[in-house]
Order: sequence, then structure tokens, then C-alpha cells
Amino acid sequence: MKRLMLCMGVALACVANASAGITDRAPATTTKGTQSWSAWGGSMGVRWNADLMQNLGIRVDTRAGQMRKSDRDGHEWFPLREAGGLEFSVRDAALQKFVGGSLRMSGGYVLRLADGGTIDLRDATLRVNANNPLVLDLVSTDGKVWFYTDRIMFELVDNNRTLKVHTADLRVTPELAQRMHAPESEGWGLGDFAMDTEVNISGSGAQPDRVCTTYPWPGVAVPGVAGATYQADLFMQNISIQPVGCQTCTGAAGTGTAAFAPSSTLRNNVNDGVKVATIGGDPLGTSDALYTADVAWFTKFSGNNPPYNNDQHPFLIWNLYRVNANGGISQVGRSGVKHAFVSTNQGCTSTCGVYGGHALGLGCSDTYSSGNNDSPSAMGPRSEIIPAKGQWGRCGSIYDTNCDGVANSSGNDSWTQRMKVPEQKLAHTSGDGISFLFESWYIVRDDINIYNSMATESVNPQFSGSQWSLSGASNYRLSGAIDRWVDPVTPGANAMNTELAAPEGHAKVAVKVTDLGNGKWRYNYAVMNFDFARAETQGAEPNLRVLSNKGFDSFGVPVAAGVSILSPASDLGGTALNGNWRSSIAGGQLTWSNSSSGSPPVVLPTLDWGTLYSFSFISNRAPVAGNATLHVALAGTPATYDVATLVPSGATR
Repeated sequence: MKRLMLCMGVALACVANASAGITDRAPATTTKGTQSWSAWGGSMGVRWNADLMQNLGIRVDTRAGQMRKSDRDGHEWFPLREAGGLEFSVRDAALQKFVGGSLRMSGGYVLRLADGGTIDLRDATLRVNANNPLVLDLVSTDGKVWFYTDRIMFELVDNNRTLKVHTADLRVTPELAQRMHAPESEGWGLGDFAMDTEVNISGSGAQPDRVCTTYPWPGVAVPGVAGATYQADLFMQNISIQPVGCQTCTGAAGTGTAAFAPSSTLRNNVNDGVKVATIGGDPLGTSDALYTADVAWFTKFSGNNPPYNNDQHPFLIWNLYRVNANGGISQVGRSGVKHAFVSTNQGCTSTCGVYGGHALGLGCSDTYSSGNNDSPSAMGPRSEIIPAKGQWGRCGSIYDTNCDGVANSSGNDSWTQRMKVPEQKLAHTSGDGISFLFESWYIVRDDINIYNSMATESVNPQFSGSQWSLSGASNYRLSGAIDRWVDPVTPGANAMNTELAAPEGHAKVAVKVTDLGNGKWRYNYAVMNFDFARAETQGAEPNLRVLSNKGFDSFGVPVAAGVSILSPASDLGGTALNGNWRSSIAGGQLTWSNSSSGSPPVVLPTLDWGTLYSFSFISNRAPVAGNATLHVALAGTPATYDVATLVPSGATR
């Protein structure tokens, strides 16, 4: 089946044609004319964020509508009327813009507000936004615009007969935010929109404007350049964050749980023989890969596809960090894994296009919105991933429990895989020295630099009504939060940040030492396991099963005779009783580990990939260069790794 992927978000989309051909990156030799396309009829679906809407006092009433069905992704579907149609233009195999028209629902919803009022969305219309031809407004029958859709991800299927919208955010307009008496909610995504509608293409049909002679998967030789191969190197171009729920939240002194999800934009390297900045102004913004590989982006359970003979796709995670007044850093929230399923290919420099929306091409961007990243049907646990290899153990996963290659229901509810943050961890006041960092990153197979595939920015938690938000995002920068806490290039006095790079993955140990006066020194360590895992597996792709992917189970620093250690502590980011690693001193070493003796013994989580644990103590010795020790949780060689850091003087080894 020939399939043409169209992508549209806040930027111009690049479209690629999926055919059986082979392509290269030479410029097109012909210029194609603009084509007029239209879409009408079919059906549309909505998956409301019930948690967020409840906190805003909105109740969704479907009794007055004509709901047709509900799918595995949680969309409730309504028919679209066989009248009118959306019109859009296409040129050089790329969607340019919507040019007019509309689609009207048959049936729909009534939203009941906290003040007793209602918003009637029955028979609502999707109409092109007057100011932005890449946005659709959802207009009620009285002409009011209550929602708009953006970050629309769609493709042509069924031999170009059906326009399939996989996902788009339904975002709150200023009018709706005012009507709800919740101005902070403007722009929040309250739902996820999907659509299947009939298509008419005028003209000869869109064709790719590039022809390839060798498909540029990672490791493929570059034609005409001796010894050169295409390499994968992707960049986190942008992130923005919105709340997606809050359970029994009451504010800084409360005991509730808040959840957040990012809208994350990834961009492929722009290099095609010459080094050029992909993300300008950032120290990590230029790739060392001179020739850019396309990145496989196949939907899970879509078959065995090149180049890995599986349904390879990127994975996305996100974390939240609190930098405390005493100088330490703590990871207070961590998400499950988002499985990417289609690539939007926006703003491409060039594209081979052979695999349509299932490969990210040269210079192309892809945005996964907050609503999309909050979809339970596309999330899974981190325990199923071998992160340094970018592999998913599909066999035995929550989506394929019996390993038959057929997707089953995951069992996720809306909260299972969310980044959950205890609201007490969000509490702070102006001038208290506490700050917060949000981190989002992609795991991509064969990526030569994991640190530019992630980014962090400063955020400010705020509580309003019954919902926390992360406002004031600023200071965007590539790399992880630990590098914001201690810069590995310019760490400052009494600080150090050292990378552990091993075949099994990467970790970093950072330390800040503070002179407390009176001969006392506070040592704050942070250990970030980026993608280190000693994986135990069965079988091989496409039927790979991940039995275990544990990281580290202890962290130690040397302490010599006469070195005083006071108040040793660890912080795993949780709040549960007995929720931190235990410390002990033996054999000239202070060690924190995930298990302790006793009856019964306490076994706590290992330091697995995508996770930061922090450790601290007060000593009577100033810092000197030394080594910390990380012990791998599973048997194998080596059993431990030494990482350069700062330790109390008299205790080096």
C-alpha cells in the first residue's frame, strides 16, 4: 500500500512519500505545481483529559450526543456530516496550509461548568483559524470558538482515500479560559482529537521531490565518500510543559499528587558533508556526524521493517528536579516511556521519504504534544527498554503479554505511566533558594550523542484552584539536569561532574562541597544513570524479551581513619517510609545501598536508567580528588566502576 505522510503543527510540515523505491539527497530536477486537496465526511473522535477537566470543574455530558464507538486509545467517535469539506494546498509533496472550508460533527458533547452553565458542542464545526492556516478551530453552533486544534499528526491511508488524523491537541481558547474563570488554563490541552475522513486529490497526486540511490540508515556507506557512513544524531529542539492532572491537591501543605507532560520537539541533524549548527547558540548544538542518517520511526506492531527488522521507534521520557536550599538536587518526578509512532517531518532540509512518516529525515523536526504524550495507550514502563541500545522488549511487554506479536490492552489507566510528583515536593516560597528544572529526552537507536537529544529548562511551580502548573519556563539548554547543577566544563570551586561511559551505557557523578565553617564541610553528590543497564534478555528482535535492565545498587566514597562523617543521607525522590538507601561504613568506605540487613531485610529500588539519586553528609575534612564507586546491580564484568569525584581529604584511593 502506498502511503503519504502529511504533518502539520505550528510550523510548515514536510511530507514524504512511502513507496518501494530507493532515494538519495540530490536536489529535485523538476518543480511540481500546487495541488488542491479536500476532505469531507467520515468520523472524528475525542479523548478528554477527565482528570484535568474535573479540576477545572468541567463535566462532560455525552447523553445528548450520538457517540458511535470508543476505541482502544480512549477516543469517543462521532460521525461527520457528508457536506462541505476542508480544503488545503499541497506543493512538492508537502502540505502548505489549509485554504478554507469546514467539517461539521453529527452529535457531540455538552460541557457542564462549575458555575452551572453549559457549553454545547453538539453539531460543532471544525473551521480553519482566521489568523493561522495551520490551526483548526472548534466552533459551537452559536459561532463561539471554545477550542482550537494544533500539532496535528496525520497521514493518507487506503491508497490515498482516507485522511487519518492520529492525534491533535484540543486546546483552551482565551474565551473558554475566561468563561471557566481560570485564566491560567488558556492554551492547556483538555483533549486529544482524532479523525478519519474521505479525501479528494486534484492533480497527478503528490510525489516525493527527491530521488535516492542509497537509503541513509545508520551505518550505510555514503556514496562517493570513502570511509564515510551515515550516523544518527538528534537534537531536542524545544519543550513546553502543561499540567495533565492533580489527585486531591490542596496546595503546598497538601498530600496530593500532581502530573505534568511536555510537548517535545526533536530535530534531526542538518549536516550533509559540512558541520552546521542544528540548534544555534548552544554548546551542544552542532553534530560531529558529517552525514546524517534517517531515523526509523515505526508504530509498534506495524511489522518487521528496515533497518532493524522490527517496529523500531524512538522513546521519550521526562523528569522533574528540585534544587534545594542546601545545595543538593533531587529528582522528584519521573515518567514512564512514551512510544513514538509516526514522524511529522517538519521543516526538512531534504528527505528520502521512502518510509513516509516512519523515518525522520535530514534536518526534519517532529513534535509530540502534551496530550499525545499523556496517552495511556502509547506509554509503557522503563523496565522494558534497553536504553543504550534503543531496544524495546516487545515480547512479554504490557502490550504483548503472551508474545504472539498481536497487541493486547496495556492495562494502563490515565495515571499509571504519568510523571507523578508529590505536591509537597513542589512547595517553595520566593527567596527560599529552591529552584526547579524540567528535563525531557528521546532515546534513539544508534544515536552518537545522547546529551543533545535531551534538554532542560527552569520552571516555577504554582498552585491555583485545585491544580499545579509549571510556569515561567526559561534558560533552555541541551543536556541533562545534572549538567545544570554542576557544569562539567566549568564546575566552579569545590565541584566536579564526571561521566562514566561504558558499553552498557552512560552515567554521571557530580558533587558540590560547601564550607560550613568551624571545620565542617557539606558534601552533596548526585548520581545520574542516563542509559546504563546490565540487561538480561531472551530471544532476539523482533521477539526480544527484556527480563531485567537494572543499573546500580550501591554508591560509595572512601573515608580514611580520623575522617568524621555526620548526617549521611540519601534521596531517591520518593516520600514513602523507608524510601531511601541505607548507609554504612566499613573497610574505609561510606556506602549507600538498596538493601539492608534485618528481619525482614529491606530491598529498595536500584538506580536504573533515566533516574537520579542524591547523597550527602557532613565531614571534618576539606575536599580532594578521589574516586567514588558504583556497584552494578546484576552479576557480570566489571562488578564495579570507579568514577572521579571529590572526597574528604585523607581518604583518596
